[in-house]
Amino acid sequence: MADHFPTVGVEEEYFLVDTAQRTVVAAAPRVLARAEPVLGDLVTGEASRYQVEGKTPPCATLGELRQELRRVRSAVVAAAADEGARPLACGTPLLGMRAPVPLNKDAHYRAQLATFRSLYDTFAFCGLHVHVQVPDRDHAVLVSNHLRPWLPVLVAMAANSPFWEERDSGYCSWRTLGGTRWPVAGPPPYFSSAAHYDTLASALRETGATLGERSLYWDVRPCAHLPTLEIRAMDVATSVEEASVFAVLVRALVVRALERVRHGDPGPAMDEALLRAAYWRCARDGLTGHSLDPRTHRLVPTSHQVRQLLAHARPTLVEHGELPQVTAVLRRLCAHGGGAERQRAVHARAGSLADVVDDLADRTAVSPGQWRGVPSPVGGPGGQGISDRSGRSDSSS
Repeated sequence: MADHFPTVGVEEEYFLVDTAQRTVVAAAPRVLARAEPVLGDLVTGEASRYQVEGKTPPCATLGELRQELRRVRSAVVAAAADEGARPLACGTPLLGMRAPVPLNKDAHYRAQLATFRSLYDTFAFCGLHVHVQVPDRDHAVLVSNHLRPWLPVLVAMAANSPFWEERDSGYCSWRTLGGTRWPVAGPPPYFSSAAHYDTLASALRETGATLGERSLYWDVRPCAHLPTLEIRAMDVATSVEEASVFAVLVRALVVRALERVRHGDPGPAMDEALLRAAYWRCARDGLTGHSLDPRTHRLVPTSHQVRQLLAHARPTLVEHGELPQVTAVLRRLCAHGGGAERQRAVHARAGSLADVVDDLADRTAVSPGQWRGVPSPVGGPGGQGISDRSGRSDSSS
């Protein structure tokens, strides 16, 4: 790992919606049957038959990751179209979901249902899962400690699930709140070592709160079958551009954390209660509100936290030529809001969730730069923008 830059891969989940009715449709088995000959194991089912999951192979560069995401999405879009459906990259379903949701019938989900019961009645959420290569599990759990303070701002940055049960939930990321009902979910605990992680995981399994590592739903976890650390805090991003930028930004955070771990730093022990409160605040308000500064324990504008995150990741992003693209996306998000704000803007303009579905489906399928109706950024909230490579703020240009 000291001799090369870690690879990054993405898993992103999509809802399937009926082209005519705009309601979620349990078409996953049929869509998978059409997509698998093209994508192989890069497309799989999810818990509900409303959903499919697309995956990229490990990628070295932002450009490669973007290309792979486009390839996967294009194949899923084509397979869904043949079944009268469209994929939707959105954290929650907008129209037509009824409880209990139709679940995948494989043995894993049957066992999960027997254990978690009615928790699965409304389990229909789509996330962006980023896998970053790490040397081993010991490094993975210590890197997790370093990532914990940044997780709330990742929640706010990627918030893309304001609607639930066909109304505005009042939250920017209702998906984040939906996960808190599970016995093992949300921000991970602080771990002293991989042995500590394994001991706790074993104890949780003994209680019946998990059925193994696949049901450890912490937002950062060592992958059970890959040499990666999996970061799961973010809602699925509607566009390929945002998904790829979020992924390489997370990779930069992991790289910076690995540097500190190699120098003997096990990570800051942020209080778990404060971390959960910060999650709640960022899930509620997204980028337009305030979040908890983990160093001062005071509320600051979330856009300020985004700038701090970018400053922390900057050396790695500069080294690998990714700073301009990452800065451009974060600048736009801080100026105009993210997925949740876009959904609400379409709903306010059109007055119909069907129009929000159409907009999301278009954005899910199109290439970066083809978004409709997105203004050019003119600066962040309150005149405070995201700085470019030179350190100059966009709001001064």
